[in-house]
Amino acid sequence: MTVSGLRREIRDFAAAAADADIAVVYYAGHGIEVSGTNYLIPSDARLQSDFDIPDETVSLDRVLQALEPVKRLRLVILDACRDNPFDKSMKRSLGGTRSIGRGLAEVEPAKNTLIAFAAKAGAVASDGDGNNSPFATALMKHIISPGLDLRLAFGKVRDDVVKTTNSRQEPFMYGSLGGDTVALVPQSVIPADPNAEARKDYEFAAQLGTKEAWASFLAARPSGLYADLARQQAAKLKTAESASANADAGIKKAEEQAKQKADEFRKQLEEQSKKQAEDEKRAYTEQSKKDLEVARQQIADRAQAELNDAKRQVEEAKKQAADAQKQIDEAKKQAVEDARKQVEAAKAEAEKAKVASLAPTAGPQPAPTAPVPAMDKTDLARLLQAHLKRVGCDPGNTDGNWNDSSQKALDLFNKSASTSFDVKVASLDSLDGVRAKTSRVCPLVCAKGMKVEGERCVAITCDSGFALSDGVCKKRPDPPERKAVARSEAPARAAPAAPSGGGGGGKCFSFNGKRYCE
Repeated sequence: MTVSGLRREIRDFAAAAADADIAVVYYAGHGIEVSGTNYLIPSDARLQSDFDIPDETVSLDRVLQALEPVKRLRLVILDACRDNPFDKSMKRSLGGTRSIGRGLAEVEPAKNTLIAFAAKAGAVASDGDGNNSPFATALMKHIISPGLDLRLAFGKVRDDVVKTTNSRQEPFMYGSLGGDTVALVPQSVIPADPNAEARKDYEFAAQLGTKEAWASFLAARPSGLYADLARQQAAKLKTAESASANADAGIKKAEEQAKQKADEFRKQLEEQSKKQAEDEKRAYTEQSKKDLEVARQQIADRAQAELNDAKRQVEEAKKQAADAQKQIDEAKKQAVEDARKQVEAAKAEAEKAKVASLAPTAGPQPAPTAPVPAMDKTDLARLLQAHLKRVGCDPGNTDGNWNDSSQKALDLFNKSASTSFDVKVASLDSLDGVRAKTSRVCPLVCAKGMKVEGERCVAITCDSGFALSDGVCKKRPDPPERKAVARSEAPARAAPAAPSGGGGGGKCFSFNGKRYCE
């Protein structure tokens, strides 16, 4: 830029910055110090003698004069401490009384004015090997840091240049400021997530996975993204519960049919026993005994077939109930997984918004807003209790009170999942570790008289003729054999003698806990 162009630029800048709070002047080029005064050398300067300096250059004092109306900060950055290109060709005048020094002279600027030299007074700055000088490279790196005070920024610039030049060049800053932080780029503020509270409530309802939890969430938050997601989860749970109710009805119906078949069999057996007693009063014949045996066998076969059919119906009903329970478990598991994915997606969107807000912009910066509050300790404990109960490690109440039962539940999780979380407090690390498990972790423990079947406890049932003892079905002992007593009738008739154990006539058998003899 020519000397006339440089002076015109200074005049225009002074007019534009008259009402400004902050004004910054950056000059890169050659400078010269003559008798304690610093001058900026334009591109058309010839400087055949030191007498030409005031005419062909612009003094630093002229630049500072243009910045006087600025209210808060006047910043001048001079990347101009190079070797004087006219040092050998310039003629000295006035008997050599003018002193032309090396580099630039030290300055004492007015209040709220900072002047940054690429090298301290009396020293020469390096042009560097790249497109920019070491000073310019460090300046671009640190001066635009959001919220960084200028004094700290130039301190970092100084450290980088000293390291790059192996201590051959040390930038220097002259002037002073007050105690307030002065940054060229304001501190970026992360916008608050408007759905943070709704997301936290939704995640807690998803861990419980009950229709009451979803109803409570929708009552508190009837609209919005998480309200729509909550209605979808509630609909899935309702479908699974309906399937479970149908399966329970099937079990009840099958059990009633089995009971009816057993009653009919018992009635038929009693009728047959009565007929057998009447037949025993009459004289036995080979043919009557054969007929009796055939009839008895037919009744027993038919009754056994009906009982087997009833058992198959009960087993089928139990299978349907297990399938329904599996659908409920899958629905709950899917609800937890959907909630986790939705929360992760919401967090990802929040992270994108955070990155976008950190990008420096040329326009005005938004006013700072309050930071997002950290998760409440009670909410953190309540979420961890809900997750522990979901994976089978029952902490008792899920009320956010991290008591002895909660600590024992987390300790059981550590032993079952081979983890080592601190059980004394509810932490985010333990919450993430338990939440990552999608199925039962702690073993299912059933009460006395119950057994594990799939993911639930069911009552132990024994077949006919067996009884439950110490959790095991054992065969009931046969009742003691009764001796037959003959009744006298008039006219009395001699009863046939009972055959001995070695004879081929009468025999005894047991059925359904009763003993019958021919």
